[in-house]
Amino acid sequence: MMIQDIAPRKLYNHFVPDYTPKEGDHVFSFKDGDLLMSFTEDKVCFPTVADYPSDAVKELVYLFSVDEEVFLLLRKEVAPPEGFSYQKLKVLRDKYFLPKEYVFAAFTAYQLNDWYSVTRFCGKCGSPNEDDKLERARTCPHCGNKIYPRINPAVIIGVTDKSTNKIVLTKYRTGFGHNALVAGFTEIGETLEETVAREVMEEVGLTVTNIRYYKSQPWGIASDILAGFFCDVTGDSQIKMDESELKYAEWVSPEDIVLQPLEYSMTNEMMKLFKDKGYKGTVE
Repeated sequence: MMIQDIAPRKLYNHFVPDYTPKEGDHVFSFKDGDLLMSFTEDKVCFPTVADYPSDAVKELVYLFSVDEEVFLLLRKEVAPPEGFSYQKLKVLRDKYFLPKEYVFAAFTAYQLNDWYSVTRFCGKCGSPNEDDKLERARTCPHCGNKIYPRINPAVIIGVTDKSTNKIVLTKYRTGFGHNALVAGFTEIGETLEETVAREVMEEVGLTVTNIRYYKSQPWGIASDILAGFFCDVTGDSQIKMDESELKYAEWVSPEDIVLQPLEYSMTNEMMKLFKDKGYKGTVE
């Protein structure tokens, strides 16, 4: 179950510009990328409007709701309420925390907070931006330039070899330390399929064919929308790894695949599909 799979609950991202905060609404507060939260065993908790003084409540911005639960963003630096502290968001990827929809909400809030932070000034004329009064956007009062939340398209790629029933697994040279798949961002003028072919060639030196879409995933911690693809190697299957980006890239049989610790990512789901069903599972 990927991080956005919170059914039967649902995230509603419709913007409500004139929303009046209620005492029980959840509040996200970030400081240098860290999130204000607390934990009780396997449960994560965020402050509510009732935990803040009235002057701070005036600074709250509506983010979204999960069913009837509303989540707001505090953009003013305020002393943390008792029992809460700023912690790295990666803590939420160290183990499973409940409710799961709160974890998904935190990732999504991180994306919006980052967007608000980097759009304080107009990129066209340099004037301070204002919150748009009708939609989730930042508008320059001087030149009228309007900016919407940024979403980066990227691909996750399961490179398969039908003849040997193997898949290419990788590990990044820095950062995330667990098994992954070939991945990369779409460049200007590219289709997603062209991104797949280019990234595979750049990272592992392979030519691919039969590029087939799997599914997509929002990944708020990096402001990404991920599109998953499987594809087949054609021609020479010898891997030529980009050592500046990867420290490991090998053909791996289903039974030898070591999955990531948590099932939040589409990368892990794609690896698990191959581990359970092999090449056949990628074309069903």
